[in-house]
Amino acid sequence: MIYSLLDSIRQLPTQISFLYLPLMRRHLHNVRDFILPVIDFFYPPFRKLMNLQTFRYAASGGGNVVLGFLIYTVSFKYLFRESDFHFDFYALKGHTAALFLSFCVTFPIGFFMSKYVVFSDSKMKGRIQLFRYFMICMFNLALNYLLLKILIEKFRLDEILAQVITIVIVVVFSYLAQRNFSFRVTPSEEEEMG
Repeated sequence: MIYSLLDSIRQLPTQISFLYLPLMRRHLHNVRDFILPVIDFFYPPFRKLMNLQTFRYAASGGGNVVLGFLIYTVSFKYLFRESDFHFDFYALKGHTAALFLSFCVTFPIGFFMSKYVVFSDSKMKGRIQLFRYFMICMFNLALNYLLLKILIEKFRLDEILAQVITIVIVVVFSYLAQRNFSFRVTPSEEEEMG
């Protein structure tokens, strides 16, 4: 009897995910189907400058960058009050705490936008995309942190200006890494689409 109870408990996550995943996937596709026409509506003036995928990345990534910048600015100025944030055993500078808070919000939004809006043609498994996206985001976070530390603490730039400069550098790297690593389309997938 105990073994059957343990077996039932072991199967419960599978049963829940079996019911939950199709529902979640449908909601994700509904959100994607709402966002794509909005982004694509603004594409025609940019058609000569970039392809549709690059425009979608610029629009969705730009929106996520603006959200991250707003969270960074508001949390740095008002939540952390431009001072250190103290844990029991460690203290973070205000700009570092704001950076991590911003990352916690923009990471899931950025993955959704990249997977379902920008690079939806990739046939790579979602968990592999998530892992690769996470690795690149960790590198971006480290790069962002180091650049902020250098610009603010070494060159004494204003925290907000330093974040703007850092964003420009990180965005260029991020696009190239996401396109060529996280959501890469293999040559065989290009032939199927083409």
